[in-house]
Amino acid sequence: MKVLITGASGFVGRATCTWLVTHGLEVVGTVRQTPAQPVAGVDYRLVGDLNADTEWRAALAGVQGIIHCAARVHVMRETAEDPLAAFRSANVAGTERLARQAAAAGVKRLVFISSIKVNGEETAPASPLPSGERVRFHEDDTPAPQDPYGQTKWEAETMLARVAQETGLEVVIVRPPLVYGPGVKGNLARLLGWIERGVPLPLAGIRNARSLIGIDNFTSTLQACLTHPAAAGRTYLVRDGEDVSTPELVRRLGRHLGRPARLFALPTPLLESLGGLIGRRADVQRLTGSLTVDDSRIRRELSWVPPRTLDGGLAQMTRAWLDKTR
Repeated sequence: MKVLITGASGFVGRATCTWLVTHGLEVVGTVRQTPAQPVAGVDYRLVGDLNADTEWRAALAGVQGIIHCAARVHVMRETAEDPLAAFRSANVAGTERLARQAAAAGVKRLVFISSIKVNGEETAPASPLPSGERVRFHEDDTPAPQDPYGQTKWEAETMLARVAQETGLEVVIVRPPLVYGPGVKGNLARLLGWIERGVPLPLAGIRNARSLIGIDNFTSTLQACLTHPAAAGRTYLVRDGEDVSTPELVRRLGRHLGRPARLFALPTPLLESLGGLIGRRADVQRLTGSLTVDDSRIRRELSWVPPRTLDGGLAQMTRAWLDKTR
């Protein structure tokens, strides 16, 4: 099977290329510029920026399936005058251009990496329900995106459903929570650095639960969505299979780093207020809030089982981080 991976030099795209090549698939990877460390066995094609004018036809020759990783993602220091328009240009118009050119080229299936942000930012309450179950996001929940990234991912999902109906292109939607693994950046990379340096963290009093998915588990998910006959037209939420609180995540990372976590407690409202004072309220709320998903649909319909445990994925990530920083 010949597969096109968009955004092939990104965190998820590179890992997906590696996974699929290892599993015997022929991989074409589209990138904006030649990667400094290409994955062996990948046929790279330059396509430039993702927007309504991106030209995909040369890269689509002979392709049976696509995993669409390229996107405009969360921007820490936004410089666009109209952020929503910038997100729409890449995530909606750029994706529609790809889907319609793919359908015209005879591609059978497109797997679209969306985001759990389509469902919302937080599930509540953090404590279990009387039944013992937690409140979880499900695929059929009413979408409630709260930022331009989540909103445009939902708009892209809606657009792809229309393209599928018009052209017969099979579309599969995957909404991951936080994806972690070797090479991770952003808040999780900063957290690793703080733990490794022994920085005291005021997180001991947080009582929450978060669903995560390791990069190997996520790439195996994408392969299942690409190849399983039952996936066509479906939307899936995914996770490692074990939810974790923020303080427990810090303790596990510390154990794998060989540095005991230095945790102390501050009231959650105080933490969030302090985050607001320094312009990081959203970052703090991701540490204090709960976000859990129900992944029973993909396990039931595709017989998908994650190849790594949460702890195994965290160990893999911390080993890679230590190798890079020491």
